[in-house]
Amino acid sequence: MAKNNTAGTEPYPIYKREQLPRLRRLYDDEIAKKLQDEFKFANVMETPRLVKISLNMGLGAATQNPKILESAVEEMKTISGQAPVVCRAKKDIATFKLRKGQKIGVMVTLRNHYMWEFLDRLVSFALPRVRDFRGVSPKAFDGRGNYSLGIKEQIIFPEIEYDKIDSVKGMNCTIVTTATQDEHARTLLRHLGMPFRQHGSQVAQGVQA
Repeated sequence: MAKNNTAGTEPYPIYKREQLPRLRRLYDDEIAKKLQDEFKFANVMETPRLVKISLNMGLGAATQNPKILESAVEEMKTISGQAPVVCRAKKDIATFKLRKGQKIGVMVTLRNHYMWEFLDRLVSFALPRVRDFRGVSPKAFDGRGNYSLGIKEQIIFPEIEYDKIDSVKGMNCTIVTTATQDEHARTLLRHLGMPFRQHGSQVAQGVQA
């Protein structure tokens, strides 16, 4: 059972080591120390770490076919291990035949175990299943240490059964870190196995295609 700490004392809840996801153990045992040594952080709390991962699936076709939204909810739940939230349009857009309040997508925010387990599956199994995979862009950072990744097909996740889906759907994945510089966040994700593209075609440290 997780035990919450006083705010600001620890970056994560305390679990027994054997309860921690594989990547979280790797971060605690090796990566945090490597980052501290590489960037000469004076305080261990300066060491960048993951905060959350947000997944967002936009479904414009859901305005015409509500069943697409139902399947998206189930698929997002299967991929993330957590029930997603249905997103609604904030205003009317006549050009797209969109009315305020219409359901147009699903999203989920992952933290703690869900976050670590999803990232492990993403870099170890899902991304290498992309056709002709050559790595992900090392430049898709926002200047504040957060990384965004576009996933074109939900079928790259092995949990999704291709024969049972009604349509191929894409999603956006945003990884939020405590890093104050993109280079710090990039190094953190590289150590966690994110297969960044390097020199045009090679895959950097991480999972090979």
